[in-house]
Amino acid sequence: MNAVLDHQADGDGRVRVSLSELVALRGRVARLRMPPQDSRATRIGAQSSRLYGRGMDYAESRAYQPGDDVRRMDWRLTARSGRLHTKLFQEEREGQLLILLDHNPSMRFGTRTRFKCVQAARAAALAAWYAIKAGERIGLVAFGENQYLQRPRGGVRGALDVCGMLAKCDAVPSNQSQPLSQALQHVIKLQHGANRAFLISDGQSGDAPARDRLLEMMRHTAVRLLIVADVMELQAVPPGSYPIEHDGERRQLALHSLPQREAFQHSLGEGQVRLAAMAASLGIPYRIIDTAADPLEAVSALLHNGGRSR
Repeated sequence: MNAVLDHQADGDGRVRVSLSELVALRGRVARLRMPPQDSRATRIGAQSSRLYGRGMDYAESRAYQPGDDVRRMDWRLTARSGRLHTKLFQEEREGQLLILLDHNPSMRFGTRTRFKCVQAARAAALAAWYAIKAGERIGLVAFGENQYLQRPRGGVRGALDVCGMLAKCDAVPSNQSQPLSQALQHVIKLQHGANRAFLISDGQSGDAPARDRLLEMMRHTAVRLLIVADVMELQAVPPGSYPIEHDGERRQLALHSLPQREAFQHSLGEGQVRLAAMAASLGIPYRIIDTAADPLEAVSALLHNGGRSR
């Protein structure tokens, strides 16, 4: 349902993603005091080490980035390619965060402050800036009728690429829904190297088979979930008559009795309740935020230590 009950909520960053806002969110993350953490993968049965070279297995080489230790330069690959490359070793392999963004039609809905899709994009951008600040590479998969892929990349350029992709996919709304299980099946084929996945959804696309797909992902990747909901999906609205728009047609929705209002809230919020229950059953840390909330605390809590399910 493409709808907005408050027709005044129209403007840049409210019903459409603002690229300038997503980029500006870098400043908010920059002011955070990052908790001590080592984003590099730890080998099973061994302590992670900051040392490199001796007794460590070579993992891969990647393009040189400012700040890399010159003692780890891959001179052979540099000579062959004509571009500077640096070596990574198993114990210091870079962390990699893959953002999974729900781009289904149900996300283009909102009654307070902004649409869910705009709030989700803001949360995704914050996650990108947070991951880059923590030294991780960042990638994005947006799923719905149209799918978008931004392959993992490190540094400020990686976060900027994600922000650009968020604005790009928002400009082409989905008209048909893609089940979460189908989207996850596609993601599983792409998640090689990603040690963390951050799913952002309103839960409306959640289906029963998604549970098995999430369980499969969790064998190799730490999954975190942020559920974005409208306030009408979280609580019954006050009595009244509400204008709604669906498929370009405006109508008045009368919600006066408590049973009417509770039934309406239940029908709208069923998806987020279902996805939250699925996450809880699998032990996936999750948070629920509404469209008027500041997503920074929820995003940083989930990406730091998984937060607490609530």
